[in-house]
Amino acid sequence: MPMKFYVGDVVELRKQHPCGSKQWEVTRVGADFRIKCLGCEHQVMLPRPKFEKSVKKIIKSMAEEE
Repeated sequence: MPMKFYVGDVVELRKQHPCGSKQWEVTRVGADFRIKCLGCEHQVMLPRPKFEKSVKKIIKSMAEEE
């Protein structure tokens, strides 16, 4: 079953970005995800299966704040 992600969620990925940060903010959800590095503001588009596989944990969820 696919995990639930929302725009604005902050997630920690398994591998760190070259800038040294592991934290990313989800800016687009769907078949493809756009995520923004919280260290250097770099944005990346990933297909859903690759994104879900690389997520280690959800740090801040927008679902809890609704």
